[in-house]
Amino acid sequence: MAKITGAAARLLAQQLQCIAERKGYAFFDHKKKPWNLNIIGVRSDIAKANKFDDSMYVVYRNSSKEWEVRLYKITTDPGTYYLQNPMNVNGTAIMVPGQYRSVYKIDKHLGKYEALCQRAGKVRVYRDSDKDDILDMEPDSITEGYYGINIHKAGSNSSIVNRWSAGCQVFKTSGDFNDFMSLVRRSTKHWGEKFSYTLLEEKDFEGC
Repeated sequence: MAKITGAAARLLAQQLQCIAERKGYAFFDHKKKPWNLNIIGVRSDIAKANKFDDSMYVVYRNSSKEWEVRLYKITTDPGTYYLQNPMNVNGTAIMVPGQYRSVYKIDKHLGKYEALCQRAGKVRVYRDSDKDDILDMEPDSITEGYYGINIHKAGSNSSIVNRWSAGCQVFKTSGDFNDFMSLVRRSTKHWGEKFSYTLLEEKDFEGC
């Protein structure tokens, strides 16, 4: 996890706001009220599965109304195990890039521990059905619904994704996840129980 403050945080916030505006997404910035979290996943260009090679930016104004950014290592893709052993007859879920407004709430992931869970709205997913370790994202495979695409943790410091994700957005380390959830809980005191999630791709940074 990296905590970014000062001029670097302001520049990152401007860059991510530029991307959001270009795509027609909301970017949350209430200059008088802190802890309005922009939770932004960024999928790497690597099509081979099973690595924690994606990123999550959490961008917000702190109690001093200054920009802060937390940067975490995650996966936005399913692991090889579930690609080869789909839980759905149509194939394994891979979240479609986009902005999912107010679809996440704090709840128990698999009944075990608190995470951000897809409880309040639908998301879109590709269905990868060929059972190899290459991520296939074909537009004609997209479906929309309640699929339990949660934001949760892997192990204490996992090296491969494997069974940790069947399509969820998963933190590489439990320490990073706990830091993230502390921000989420703090935000609820100001902004309520629902959270939005934005998934970008590396190429979206071009031109911003």
